[in-house]
Amino acid sequence: MLERMLSYDFVVRAVLTGAPMALCAALLGVTLVLKRYSMIGDGLSHVGFGTLAVSMALGLAPLKVALPVVLLAAFLLLRVSENGKIKGDAAIALISVSSLAIGVTAVSVSRVGADVNAYLFGSILAVNDGDVYLSAVVAAVVLALYVLFYNKIFAVTFDETFAKAAGVNTGAFNMLVAALTAPVIVVGMRLMGAMLISGLIIFPALTAMRLFGGFRRVVICAAALSVVCFFSGIALSFATTAPAGASIVLTNLTAFCLFWVVGAVKGRVRG
Repeated sequence: MLERMLSYDFVVRAVLTGAPMALCAALLGVTLVLKRYSMIGDGLSHVGFGTLAVSMALGLAPLKVALPVVLLAAFLLLRVSENGKIKGDAAIALISVSSLAIGVTAVSVSRVGADVNAYLFGSILAVNDGDVYLSAVVAAVVLALYVLFYNKIFAVTFDETFAKAAGVNTGAFNMLVAALTAPVIVVGMRLMGAMLISGLIIFPALTAMRLFGGFRRVVICAAALSVVCFFSGIALSFATTAPAGASIVLTNLTAFCLFWVVGAVKGRVRG
């Protein structure tokens, strides 16, 4: 079935676009989950949908408009979560619901519903050559910066107070993680949809933590698991004609359940 699946151009484009985004989302997801910022991904996806809907209704290039807006929203959400009078989860809910409402309104008063729905729920057929190239560029930048600043990201993730005392500019590296998350969300929305893209951030990290404790091992496991679940989800979608985004999330859910069971059994054996 694999050979037949990869004989279709739209499947190849989806794999080339989605696999790098799944990898990047998993790497960033470990930090976001550990710092309890995981819902930022959900908030940014809703901001992305609202921006895409408005830009398409106005006849503008969706991705060119969405990328800077979502990036700005990432900085805003992080700043509010850290220093604002509104608690982080409430700020994310406020911005995400407002953005979703703006997007739905833009769709209802324009004639771009079918196109925008591909961003809301994801579509394997919506991925084009431009998305493939953009995904490659985003993945290269995210991976290069993540590897380059791995030690600083590790320090900020586990003990921000100590990292700050050691001279690390914790604010800058928190902003870096937010800045890297924003383009991954926007590009991944084409395939996963705004409603499901945050699954690529949350599931791999939580799943890896069921079995592993060290940061490096969790990162490696989450990255590998995310790519495997992505390919499995695409294959499931191809075999059953189910939506690609939902299939990928379901494979991640299955992996989480399996790792949870194995982790529970392992804990009992050690006990």
